[in-house]
Amino acid sequence: MNNSKNIEIKARCHQPKLIKETLQNLGADYKGLDHQIDTYFKTTHGRLKLREGNIENNLIQYQRSNQQGPKQSNFTLYPSKDPQKLKQVLQNAYGIDVVVDKQRHIYFIDHVKFHIDEVNELGSFMEIEVTDLENNLDLSSMQEDCNKYIQLFKIKPEDLISHSYSDLLRK
Repeated sequence: MNNSKNIEIKARCHQPKLIKETLQNLGADYKGLDHQIDTYFKTTHGRLKLREGNIENNLIQYQRSNQQGPKQSNFTLYPSKDPQKLKQVLQNAYGIDVVVDKQRHIYFIDHVKFHIDEVNELGSFMEIEVTDLENNLDLSSMQEDCNKYIQLFKIKPEDLISHSYSDLLRK
C-alpha cells in the first residue's frame, strides 16, 4: 500500500478510435481492455471505491477537488485479492453510494497512464493521469506533462469534465 499523487484530466471523447490509433503510433504500452466495476462507498472524508476488473483490482481512497482541467489527486491503493469479500465488508460498514460500470482501454507512456472509457449510461471519455508513485516528481513538471498530452490530443476546454463518473451518475 502506498500514498501517491497524480495530475489528471477527464474529458468527453468524440473520437475514441483516433485516440487509440494516436497512442499506438506513439508506441504506448497497451495493457488491454478491462471491464471495470467501481463501487463507491458512503464516506465523510474523500472518496472510497473498490475497483473490480480483469486487469485492475484495487481498493482506492482518494481526495480530489472538482474542477475542470488538470487537477491534483492524492490517493492510496490497496491491491485486492478477494474483491467480493472486501466489497461485502465495506458495504456492511459504509453502505454503497453508487456503482460505475465501464469498459476501459488502458495505455502507458512512461509515467503517464491513458484511459479510453465507455461508461454505461454516460458515454465515451478519455483520461490522462500523470502519476508519481515514488513521490519524486514535482507538481509543475507533472502539470507540463499533462498539458502536453491535452494539446497533442486537441482536447477542447468545453470537453473537460470536472466531476467523477460517480458524480455524473448521481445527477
